[in-house]
Amino acid sequence: MRRRDMLKSAGAAAVLATAGLPCPAIGQSRADVLRFVPQADLTSLDTVWATSATAAYASYMIFDTLYGIDDSLTSRPQMCAGHEISSDELTWTFTLRDGLSFHDNEPVRAVDCTASLTRWWLKNPFGQYLSSLTNEVRPLDDKRFQIRLKQPFRQMLYALGAGVCFMMPERVAKTPAAEQIKEYVGSGPFRFLQDEWVSGSHAAWAKNEKYMPRQEPPQYFAGGKVVHVDRVEWITQPDPGTAAAALQTGEVDWVELPLIDLLPKLKGSPGVEVATFDPLGWLGVLAFNHLNPPFDNPKLLRALLPAVDQKEYVQSLVGEQLDLAKYPVGFFTIGTPMANTAGLSALSEPRDLAKAKQLVKDSGYKGEKIVLMSPTDIHNLQQEALVTRNLFEQLGLNVDYQAMDWGTLANRRFNQGPPDKGGWSAFTTIWPGLTMSNPGSSYPLRANGKKSWFGWLTDDRLEALRVDWFNAPDLAAQKKICEQIQLRAFETVPFMPLGQIFQPTAFRSNLTGFVKCGYFLFWGVQKS
Repeated sequence: MRRRDMLKSAGAAAVLATAGLPCPAIGQSRADVLRFVPQADLTSLDTVWATSATAAYASYMIFDTLYGIDDSLTSRPQMCAGHEISSDELTWTFTLRDGLSFHDNEPVRAVDCTASLTRWWLKNPFGQYLSSLTNEVRPLDDKRFQIRLKQPFRQMLYALGAGVCFMMPERVAKTPAAEQIKEYVGSGPFRFLQDEWVSGSHAAWAKNEKYMPRQEPPQYFAGGKVVHVDRVEWITQPDPGTAAAALQTGEVDWVELPLIDLLPKLKGSPGVEVATFDPLGWLGVLAFNHLNPPFDNPKLLRALLPAVDQKEYVQSLVGEQLDLAKYPVGFFTIGTPMANTAGLSALSEPRDLAKAKQLVKDSGYKGEKIVLMSPTDIHNLQQEALVTRNLFEQLGLNVDYQAMDWGTLANRRFNQGPPDKGGWSAFTTIWPGLTMSNPGSSYPLRANGKKSWFGWLTDDRLEALRVDWFNAPDLAAQKKICEQIQLRAFETVPFMPLGQIFQPTAFRSNLTGFVKCGYFLFWGVQKS
């Protein structure tokens, strides 16, 4: 199925045919309210429990971080006033800045930070490694806490500044990592209006009047988080045509990921602008369940390589606008230091379906059912899944394509059982380029079994190379190790890279002040 099939929806057809037809009334957006259409419904605000983009965007509004990376990917103090490092580099002492308080008016204490850190590092890839190096993390008093290490960890500040490491009250941070938090109290620039949250419909935040932003220009996750609107509302609208029509009429202010086929019409619509904020884009990912047949067989995974056509995948998302895509891409984001071409011929050579079919036969595949999950309410992921279904069918795989909403898929991913026990075999997703830029932050590249991201590959060699990367003395050594990591990944296939896209966003022209970032942020935005 090509991406043009998405345009069969009534809303999309209307936008392509005419400019500015009215959509179902949402109500005109007020000057003090920012109305945003996210790529998917907000199902969770817990980035330890869930790894969805919407959870991350929502959490950056509510929670603050100790450090934040700037445009150069250098970490800058955020909640921290600063830090000290002992001469042997084993003891880090952090001091919180003055004036920090949670939304319930309780002061932010060092013990809140230590509790938040120890929950965060149970699931985050950078955090897991930091945890393995830590002898002790403890509060010294209300303003200072300390991390004592077994060996130096020079990427400490990057881990804290780029790794969605959010600070929350100690009582909330004590929630087991396997459970979702139920209380959304942070110290960030917005307060979450939990009583207004209606799953599948909308969510809302109010400006935190007591927030004290840093006196610095905002950059990426760093600098002053100054809020210029009283309220942010998220309007769930899975039909891209209806969302685009609402943007044209001014009923919403901002559509996160408009359907790319609608971009020419939106660019020509009065009062609408289209822009690409993130230079790293998004990487498509085909995730496999490595615990159960048939994808517990590396020979079958490698058999897919000669047939996977990244151009077909990115074209299903961007059509003929190939300037919005890059391929072939390996296991690291193109345009970042760790990207390399080691083993990339597996995806860059001419595609050979006959060879792949023979490799499937030689792999010992026994015709086991492959449950391929596809979200119906995120058009990019659905398109990737449709291309995958077609690929599997061409290779003679017994594919069971199961369509469901994103919330259902996101929850079903946790099931580690076989398909006949409610489990799954594969699903498609996209990851921010920043996350996929190195082995420290890449969730899909983890291979530590049931402690890793969905798919749960166990590969001791891949994990050992990851540790070598953390311990590398310089950038040149890190690059060489990433070449080895990529070669190994083409052997065990923790996931299948599907290409890199640069998805524009669309917004009303009276919005300014966007913080350009790999995530969609809401501080800095002004509405005239």
